[in-house]
Amino acid sequence: QVQLVESGGGLVQAGGSLRLSCAASGRTFSSFAMGWFRQAPGKEREFVARITRSGGSTTYADSVKGRFTISRDNAKNTVYLQMNSLKPEDTAVYYCAVFKGGSYSLVDYWGKGTLVTVSP
Repeated sequence: QVQLVESGGGLVQAGGSLRLSCAASGRTFSSFAMGWFRQAPGKEREFVARITRSGGSTTYADSVKGRFTISRDNAKNTVYLQMNSLKPEDTAVYYCAVFKGGSYSLVDYWGKGTLVTVSP
């Protein structure tokens, strides 16, 4: 079992930045790939970013590529999402996730989410 707790969400103006954090506990953090998803009001949850166990490889949704950066600190059991040049369409609840094995879509564990609101 893995517990995930997100933090860092809030209200920001378009063009601004936020950094989300996700603290994990319950299993060896470095043994699984981590990622971020988001769900905007009235829309389905969508993939945002993924990082491998070692942090050596990252993958991004086209909509955030070049603006968002995912990273992890295995010593602190924490994964981050640095979000720059935010747009109103980035408004969503952001969820931290533990990927199942080598999957890029199957998730074993979810956090409860943190709300990001980007004003025009």
